[in-house]
Amino acid sequence: MDLRAVDIFSGAGGLAKGVALAGFDTIGGYDFDSASCATLRRNLAERKSAAAFEVLEADISGVEFSRHQDQIALLSGGPPCQPFSVGGKHVAQGDMRDQFPQAVRAVREIRPKAFMFENVAGLMRPRFRPYFEYIRLQLTHPEIGQDEAENWEDHFYRLQEYHTEGDRSGLHYRVLVSCVNAADYGVPQQRSRVFFVGFQQGLGARWHFPQPTHSKAALLNEQTSGRYWERHKVHSGYHLHSLAMIESQMLFDEAGECLPWMTTRDAITDLVTPVKHAASSGDPMHYLKLGARAYKGHSGSSLDLPAKTLKAGVHGVPGGENMFRNDAGELRYFTLRECARLQTFPDSYQFSGTWTAAMKQLGNAVPVKLAEPIASSILVALGK
Repeated sequence: MDLRAVDIFSGAGGLAKGVALAGFDTIGGYDFDSASCATLRRNLAERKSAAAFEVLEADISGVEFSRHQDQIALLSGGPPCQPFSVGGKHVAQGDMRDQFPQAVRAVREIRPKAFMFENVAGLMRPRFRPYFEYIRLQLTHPEIGQDEAENWEDHFYRLQEYHTEGDRSGLHYRVLVSCVNAADYGVPQQRSRVFFVGFQQGLGARWHFPQPTHSKAALLNEQTSGRYWERHKVHSGYHLHSLAMIESQMLFDEAGECLPWMTTRDAITDLVTPVKHAASSGDPMHYLKLGARAYKGHSGSSLDLPAKTLKAGVHGVPGGENMFRNDAGELRYFTLRECARLQTFPDSYQFSGTWTAAMKQLGNAVPVKLAEPIASSILVALGK
C-alpha cells in the first residue's frame, strides 16, 4: 500500500512528525509562517523514500492540491484554532482565519484514502455547534461545494438534504469526531483537542479512536503508594503537600489497566539547570526567560501533574500557562526545550526564529505522542 502523507497548516510539524513515526511517508508540509517553515525544513528532511521533504511556504488558499490526487494515503492538518479558541474572539466562521473551507478543498482535490484534522476543544462549545456540524458534513461530502451566491447556512441545509437522500456516488467519507485529552495518551500536558478522522467510503475500513493508555487515577495511586516520590527522590513533606492539593480531584478505583499520567516533573527534571543566556547553554533552546509572575487565573503549572495547556496567544505569549512553580516555590517560565518536552518533540528537534516565534510554534503544536497513536490506528485500518 502507498503510505504517502501530506500535512497542511503544518506549524512546527508536531502532527507531521507523529504521522511519520506511525509509519507513513510524509512527503510535504504546507504553512504560511516563515519561522514554522524553517523549523519544518530543519527537522523533517529524513524520509523513507529518496525524494526530499517538500515545504511550501504559502497562503494555502492559493495552493493547487490536484497534483496529489489519488496518490495520498493520509491527509493531516491543524486549521488555525483562533476562531474557536476560548482565548480568541469567538466568531468562528466570521473570523477570516477560519481555514476549514480550505481543509475541505484539500480533501476534495487530493482525494486521500483517509484524513485527520485537529482543532481546539472550544470548537465543540454549544455556541459553535451548528458550524461544527457543518464542518463534519462538508468533510463527509467534500464534492458538494458551496455556491458563490450561497451563505454557509444555506449550504449547510443543502448538505443535510443531500446527506439524507440515501444511496449516492462520488467522493464521500465516513467521519468520526472525538475530543481527546493528550494526557490520556502519555503526553505530560493537559491538552484537550478535537480530531476529525475520515475514511473514504468503500474502503471497508473498521476504525475507532484509540483507547486511553494513561489516567489521572493511576497517577494518584502511584503518588499515594509513594512510588512516584521515591522515583523522583522528593522528600515526604513536599509530596504530602502536593497530595493534599490534588487528592480531591482523583478517585482511587478508576485507574484500571492504564499507566499513570505523565507529569511535568517526569518530563523535565532530568534536564540540566537552565542558564540565563542562550550563548552559555549547551542546548540553544534551554535557557531562562526572566519575568514570570502569577496573575489572576494564571498561576503556572504544578510539577506533579501534567502541565497546563501551553498556549501561543493572540497578543504574544501568556506567561501563566507557560510557567511552573519549582520545589523551592519559585515561579519561572518553561524554557523552549522544556516546552518541547511537554509537547513530546524529541530533544533533537530545533525551532527556528526568536523566542516569541518559537513559543508561538510550540503553543500551537499538536503533541507528537498524541498524533502518533491516532495515525498508527489509521494505518492499521487502511490495511497495512
